[in-house]
Amino acid sequence: MPPVILRANTKSKEGDPIMSRPYEIEGRDCVLHADGLRVQVLTLGPGEMVPWHYHSTVADIFVAVEGQVVVETRAPAARHELAPGEHCVVPAKTAHMVTGAAGERCRFTIVQGVGKYDYMPCPL
Repeated sequence: MPPVILRANTKSKEGDPIMSRPYEIEGRDCVLHADGLRVQVLTLGPGEMVPWHYHSTVADIFVAVEGQVVVETRAPAARHELAPGEHCVVPAKTAHMVTGAAGERCRFTIVQGVGKYDYMPCPL
């Protein structure tokens, strides 16, 4: 599959394998989507979050761009508070969620790969 590059200001859409999600956020800009690799810039508005989920085969690399980004994981339980320029890695099969510190707006780059992407929701 040829890479898709720079899909700016794209909202989640039903049936779109690149952008479809069971939650809504302020912004999702796809920088790159190729076999086994995705790079996006996500913006979470006040009070928004990426709910608990995991990926079967891909790791997530989060890099804070604006505001304080909070990445929480289960097994192992951890809380990563990222200032702009800081990053963390969530391995495959690790449940995680993302929000802005104190429910504030934040923006981050997420690199997902290498492997087949999936989104597996987790119970609270």
